Amino acid sequence: MTDRPRRRGAAFFDLDRTIISGSSMFALGWAAYRAGMVTNRELIADAANAATFLVAGASDEKTDAVKDRILQAIDGLSVEKMSELGTQIIPRLESEVRREARGLIDLHHAADRDTYIVSASPIEIVDDFAAAIGLTGGIGTVAAINNGVYTGELAEPFCYGEGKAIAIRKLADEMDYDLRLSYAYTDSAGDLPMLDIVGHPVAVNPDRALETIAYHRGWAIVEFSRTRKKVMKRTTAAVGAAGVAAAAFAVGMGAGRRAAARQSLTRRILA
Repeated sequence: MTDRPRRRGAAFFDLDRTIISGSSMFALGWAAYRAGMVTNRELIADAANAATFLVAGASDEKTDAVKDRILQAIDGLSVEKMSELGTQIIPRLESEVRREARGLIDLHHAADRDTYIVSASPIEIVDDFAAAIGLTGGIGTVAAINNGVYTGELAEPFCYGEGKAIAIRKLADEMDYDLRLSYAYTDSAGDLPMLDIVGHPVAVNPDRALETIAYHRGWAIVEFSRTRKKVMKRTTAAVGAAGVAAAAFAVGMGAGRRAAARQSLTRRILA
């Protein structure tokens, strides 16, 4: 009699303000502007929304507006054109990847755990960006396509809030991941459904609402540095990728499980 293979967990990362410091939506909007697809007024509005998001995080109302904005913008756009926009913005997104996020991703890979970006941005952008920075794959908003052209409608639930949880559960079923062994990282209380379905939820640079929830539920809270210089102060030249992530946990952990979490989270990731 042979033993059944042990089920694995996976690690799911929000994109904006978690893996990168900025807004992928605004990067896409800027590329669309340069391609003549967005007006000056629309670009200024997108910049204002991105700035508000960076300071206060997303709300359901803002997210619904973003969803409508995306679908309106891509209505009638060819898949080929979307691919061209992705080629333009992915190098910019790569330059904004946080060092600590890179360290966490490497830790999960060292533990033989698959890694995914989960974002409201279009799946074509998310999946290509995930591949560019070495993750297993991407989960994003899937828009309906007819004859190679976007119809302006959704093909699957919008990948935000409960939509992220639905997409993660679907992937977990397909890949036989055990969500009780899985990790999720995000900055926004809007992503609570994603955090609630995994065994190891982590709040990263959380908005006020998520910070309060994480504190009362005993979840880990990680504060990533805002600049590369601050990160370097926390490490030494001899620290490798795993050490960078461990240092980020040890120094950045705030409320929640505090001292016990600082020691146990890195061990759990590598277990």
